[in-house]
Amino acid sequence: MRILVTDGMDASAVEKLRGDGYEVVEQFYEPEALGGALREFDAVVIRSATKIKEPQIDAAKGGRLKLIIRAGVGVDNIAVQYAEAAGITVKNTPRASSNAVAELAMALLFSCARNISIAGHTMREGKWEKKAYSKGFELSGKTMGVIGYGRIGRLVGEKGQALGMKVLSVVHRNKPEGCESETMHFVTMDELLSQSDILVLCAPSGEKPLVDAESLAKMKDGVVIINVSRGSNVEEEALLEGLNSGKVKAAGLDVWLSEKDPNWTLAQHPAVSCTPHIGAGTKEAQKRIGAELVDIIEHFN
Repeated sequence: MRILVTDGMDASAVEKLRGDGYEVVEQFYEPEALGGALREFDAVVIRSATKIKEPQIDAAKGGRLKLIIRAGVGVDNIAVQYAEAAGITVKNTPRASSNAVAELAMALLFSCARNISIAGHTMREGKWEKKAYSKGFELSGKTMGVIGYGRIGRLVGEKGQALGMKVLSVVHRNKPEGCESETMHFVTMDELLSQSDILVLCAPSGEKPLVDAESLAKMKDGVVIINVSRGSNVEEEALLEGLNSGKVKAAGLDVWLSEKDPNWTLAQHPAVSCTPHIGAGTKEAQKRIGAELVDIIEHFN
């Protein structure tokens, strides 16, 4: 079995697969070359940088490809239904990186609350701005709305409650069991938007952004927005306008509409704490992802 790894993979997982007799090729392909290359592999492992859409699947038809694995949670960079209709199985690793992403959401929130990003930046410029950045806020006692109460969202909610926050979320389909308590409730989207001091986005991409001019108008003045989900969940110009007007007090962003050319004006805003899509970037998460990838491959028929 030949396996293509386009965006990197934990070294111990690669070693394990090779030790088990699999041929593993680690190489990135540009979109126009990827489809043809896939014809020569039985499986491909990708992260967020590689996209396998209809053109790549069409180019791969008639070849060896029968398994696509997303090393991570979201599969919106894969044309899943199109692939499956072509007889190609699509898998992901939804459990492995959940805690790492949830912890980053909280790190971005702490940074927003205490001006850590901008205060640290000005100190590196040789400035002592104690008065300017001593106007933070405490998380305890605040209401945090979490949109997307799956594996990541639920961990974010649990961490928020441990810090003394009240947590709200919205249920679109089946309500997760064992979540509701005195400090956690499911409400309507309008209730969540109007009552939350902090909004954390943990949901997959939808038909429209979760944060846009319309939803911002329903939020509290001075809301804090954290996005560790997908860049398309935020209308970046609307968020920038909200930051400039004071409607949004601060934002913590790990994901962007474009990773090749991020919105640098937004990233450089003094009220924004940001990272370059490192949600799953911990040693522990990468090892768990690698182990889950090996398990998927070894049990694939």
